[in-house]
Amino acid sequence: MKLKVDEQADALYLSLGEAPAAQSDEVAPGIIVDYDAEGRAVGIEFLHLSKRAAPIDLRQLLFESVPMAA
Repeated sequence: MKLKVDEQADALYLSLGEAPAAQSDEVAPGIIVDYDAEGRAVGIEFLHLSKRAAPIDLRQLLFESVPMAA
């Protein structure tokens, strides 16, 4: 999984795998999901990032793993 922030484009892209995107769908305004040839989600792009979240230092991101239920 990779996370890429493009400050110039004001966008964030979350790559879910290595498969190339074969199709894209804007599921909500400014949120685009990329799918591979089998229809599996392979990436999510968030446009207009500065308007979606409070100003943050993009060099410091917090990742949290939630334990699986027993």
